[in-house]
Amino acid sequence: MDKLILGEKEFNSRLFTGTGKFSDKSLIKPMLEMSKSEMITLALRRVDFDMPQENILNYIPKNVTLLPNTSGAKTAEEAVKIARIARTVGCGNFIKIEIINDMKYLFPDNEETIKATKILAKEGFIVLPYMMPDLIAAKRLEDAGAAAIMPLGSPIGSNKGLQTKYMIEILIENCKLPIIIDAGIGRPSHAAKAMEMGAAAVLVNSAIACSENPIKMGKAFSLAVQAGREAYLAKLAEEKKYAEASSPLTGFLFEE
Repeated sequence: MDKLILGEKEFNSRLFTGTGKFSDKSLIKPMLEMSKSEMITLALRRVDFDMPQENILNYIPKNVTLLPNTSGAKTAEEAVKIARIARTVGCGNFIKIEIINDMKYLFPDNEETIKATKILAKEGFIVLPYMMPDLIAAKRLEDAGAAAIMPLGSPIGSNKGLQTKYMIEILIENCKLPIIIDAGIGRPSHAAKAMEMGAAAVLVNSAIACSENPIKMGKAFSLAVQAGREAYLAKLAEEKKYAEASSPLTGFLFEE
């Protein structure tokens, strides 16, 4: 599969994963191996340096890039503070901005996200902002220095797939930055569809972690992402309103 470049880092896999909701943290490492995911997101509040056995970092291989998120932030100021702490404790320069005020649907606050992106990009962070799919907001995130745009497919953890499909297609068509679908992807077929549409990558957490077999599901998502990306690069055949036979309908066998 062709490489994805974010900041100055190359990724062979276009499947990003998460650390939340696993019934057993020891499943994270084999899931990463089977899914071939090279980037994983984690909430900073799950990094417990006082209790090494509970520290989520102990379950993530060193070759996997950390994508700390600002989960819990309700304002740009809080998100910036979390990002700075994450870098200070050694989580690197990647940061997923996640600012949420709506506690029912967990929709991201685009306005506060743009503010935080502008501040953190100037400080050298590689900013991946989670946002409601809106073209005007996406353009402002580009201007603010984001490295990618991460629109939601549907509410976090809902597993409802690409409910915002048409808005995401508008972003893919008009944005210069990679579009990474985050939240709502519940099935490998959702991931394949996102990649067929031209998404640069997908981030999947709940659908893998909450499955009966997260390791096997990680592999399923990996294959789906690869298939969707290859289909996108191959260019899908045009949809047609009426039937069109794949073989000639005129003449019978042996008939001249």
